[in-house]
Amino acid sequence: MVDLNPIEQLVVQAMKELGATKAEALKTADDIAKKSNRPKSMVTNTLVALANKGVIKRVAREKASGYYVVQA
Repeated sequence: MVDLNPIEQLVVQAMKELGATKAEALKTADDIAKKSNRPKSMVTNTLVALANKGVIKRVAREKASGYYVVQA
């Protein structure tokens, strides 16, 4: 289990509540920011950090990238 700071924990929890737990259920940074009630810039930076830790996956798409939880 990877150690997550409070903001990372909040973002992962918001993703789980949105159902972003598999590749077929991607959520955008906008969706996650609204759910977590945090600024999009903070959420975007946190998503990058979580992807680097291997907690989430980022899927590049035509418009907005999608994210989902792979471990938590």
